[in-house]
Amino acid sequence: MTSSFLMTSKMVTSNSTSLAKTWINNTDSTSCFFSATMWEWIRMIGPIYISIVCILGFVGNAFVLCVFCLHKKKCTIAEIYLANLATADLVMVSCLPFWAVNVANDLAWTFGDLLCKIIGAGTSMNMYCSIYFLVAVSIDRYLALVKALSEGRSRSTSLAKVTCAVIWVFGLIMSIPKLLKKVEHFPAHNVSFCYLNYTHTWQHLLNNNVLTIVGFLIPFLCILYCTYEIIKVLRNNSMQNFRVKTEKKATHLILAVLLVFFICWIPFHVATFIDTLLVAEIVGGCALKDLNEFLSQCLAYLAYTNSCVNPILYVIVGKGFRKKAMGLFQQLRNRWDKANVSVRSYLSSTNQGNTLSIYDKDSSL
Repeated sequence: MTSSFLMTSKMVTSNSTSLAKTWINNTDSTSCFFSATMWEWIRMIGPIYISIVCILGFVGNAFVLCVFCLHKKKCTIAEIYLANLATADLVMVSCLPFWAVNVANDLAWTFGDLLCKIIGAGTSMNMYCSIYFLVAVSIDRYLALVKALSEGRSRSTSLAKVTCAVIWVFGLIMSIPKLLKKVEHFPAHNVSFCYLNYTHTWQHLLNNNVLTIVGFLIPFLCILYCTYEIIKVLRNNSMQNFRVKTEKKATHLILAVLLVFFICWIPFHVATFIDTLLVAEIVGGCALKDLNEFLSQCLAYLAYTNSCVNPILYVIVGKGFRKKAMGLFQQLRNRWDKANVSVRSYLSSTNQGNTLSIYDKDSSL
């Protein structure tokens, strides 16, 4: 009974306090380890935390996109991928306010069936697109450093843009199952939920396995291999080529982004794997189920955090990004100064014209 109320993508997996009490009392003869007060704590803290992540993520990622898109210098290949990653994070933070209200209302969904589907698909798309943008940028760093002499020249901004388009289409396709989510009213609790009802156990297992394998394991192994080879090159002090040195500077930022991404997302996927074991009845127990649902909720918040951390990393680690941001500010300042000069010149010429007009009138008199 409990698992049917879990959010499909497990981005929000907690149960409301009142329902948690009912399920614990009615579905198990023994008491669970966690009490309903733990869910009450999540209901109070969760919306505040999500709101903070939403605000920071929206401002930060919008700033990143402005720097990449408005600067007079064209984006590099790595910056194209990072700009698309920032866009994916903006999609995520745009969905978070709805989840914050949802959690605050004990998971009672008040935004209608259409938004139920769109928000579910949006969070899913962010997860898939984000990690595959990181795969793309990891492969790009691999080609730029490890295969600099052989395959490095095949890299191009046009290919990067096509790759990003393919990733967006892939993320949309992988999010289609979330469009099956619907709002259903439960008279017994007088509340409506936005959820995907698994009619068969294999559907739940399939969703979790696709999420774990396609959404994490395959890209993780690819990134791990590229990162290992990249680190070997970075430790090689004999690499004195100017182009390689330039690529190294960009690579340090990419490695920091990768590290933070996996710190935020690995715990969530571990909880998803445990949920798979519980659904398959390989492991069991009321306490373990309750513990995993509680941890899934907390770890989902950790995963959310990744959407607002990247802009901070760009400023702290990315020397090139800081330089580009300062260049944009200078560029905007120059435009502002030119606009002020134009306005002053116009006002000055207007005033001079008025003065001459008055002088001519006085002379005619």
